[in-house]
Amino acid sequence: MADSQLSAAPSPAHAVPHPMANPGYGKRSAPDQHRRTRHDFTHLPPREAAIAGYVDRLPDGADISVKTLAKQLPYGQCALRTALNNLQRAGHLRRGREHLTDPGSRRWITRSWWSRTAREDDWWAAFTRGDVPEPEEPPDRARPTRSRAHILLAALGRTAPALSLSQADCTALAPLLAEWFARGATDEHAVQALTSGLPSPVHHPAALLRRRLTDKLPPEPARPPARPPLRILECAKCRAPGRPEALPGGICGACRGERAPDSPSTPLSPSEVRSRVAEIRGAMNDRRERAPV
Repeated sequence: MADSQLSAAPSPAHAVPHPMANPGYGKRSAPDQHRRTRHDFTHLPPREAAIAGYVDRLPDGADISVKTLAKQLPYGQCALRTALNNLQRAGHLRRGREHLTDPGSRRWITRSWWSRTAREDDWWAAFTRGDVPEPEEPPDRARPTRSRAHILLAALGRTAPALSLSQADCTALAPLLAEWFARGATDEHAVQALTSGLPSPVHHPAALLRRRLTDKLPPEPARPPARPPLRILECAKCRAPGRPEALPGGICGACRGERAPDSPSTPLSPSEVRSRVAEIRGAMNDRRERAPV
């Protein structure tokens, strides 16, 4: 039944591409999801299944706000808002804020985390704390053909002619020198360690450098523990921030109709307040009269 309803919503591959949000905003896929199948949203009502199938096929960064979805799907804003709230209750969607991990940054950005696999509230709480590992993003650009270590080894012959290496020697020794750089060594430090105090003559430069790269390997620096991302979830209805355990199904207690707990202390009546003020003033006058002149 859900498969037939999915066709009611247009595919992201239709003629007009779906708008993308500003960089850093929009849809953000949650990690560790099951592979896409034709039966992912059969547990949802037809309308929610159609909207979920459409959102699931959008790329990360797509604008999935109510206004934008209303321009792409055959539903009004009120219907979409209700459907997104239902998807949040079903564990497919969470909306909130995330602090940028850039050093020194003070910016908070709005996130809409999407999961094809329905998640329980406990999973979303662990995700908010940063306990769920996220896959590493691919590098923006391809690495150069020759690495930094390879280039330095090939240039050693200019500093110490006895250490001139072949292409094969540089390729074989580059991983050893790359470990130096991973531990914080600079180019100057590496050249100094590899070229100082050379024997005369040098019979096997590649063997000598392999020995020095192994024996003089710098100690591995202590790395501070990675800081978990700072995330705050929001209520699907009133958008009030709150702790994940206080938002079961993404809805806060006030929107679920729960009463706030009574205050442990009963407020004083106006006559009791006036009586307390009179007592305090009387005590202050007594102290003034007893004070030595």
